[in-house]
Amino acid sequence: MIVCAGKTEEFTFATPIGVGLIESAMNLTQAVLFDRPEFILFIGSAGSYGHYKPFDIVESRGATQIERSFWQKCAYTPIDNAIVSEGLEIEHQTLVNSSNYITTCSDYNQAFVKAGIGLENMEFFSVLRVAQEHTIPAGGIFVVTNYCDNNAHKEYMNNIEKAKKLLQEYVIAKFKGVR
Repeated sequence: MIVCAGKTEEFTFATPIGVGLIESAMNLTQAVLFDRPEFILFIGSAGSYGHYKPFDIVESRGATQIERSFWQKCAYTPIDNAIVSEGLEIEHQTLVNSSNYITTCSDYNQAFVKAGIGLENMEFFSVLRVAQEHTIPAGGIFVVTNYCDNNAHKEYMNNIEKAKKLLQEYVIAKFKGVR
């Protein structure tokens, strides 16, 4: 099963599951319960904490859910906030951090990179968590649209159309005929 967030990031060969951690978790859970897939592949855009540049295509099987307050030592969490999925033929190039907030300040980017977290995508942690709960191999393929800094939104808007085209070409070439 190939899934995407939806709204500005839709693809003809992917099922939209919603934007953010909550919508994507609810809608993907419902989809998995009604028609259990052999695997889940999430495709979408990502912001870079600095290691990757716009229009890079990055594969991952791992995600974190770390808020900026963690680096500021202002918060803790009782949840297991890191997941790495096994069993899907996707490279694991970096961890992808998920939050319902998009980073627009680069103050903690190096902390993310030092922890092995190269990208930010709103939905990926919930996708891997749903897959983990249902013992389904999962991974993601991302196209970098912007850096995580004060120009994040403008850069995303300027790059999203070209980025989606590049991602679509990459996924079609890699997974011919898979749905």
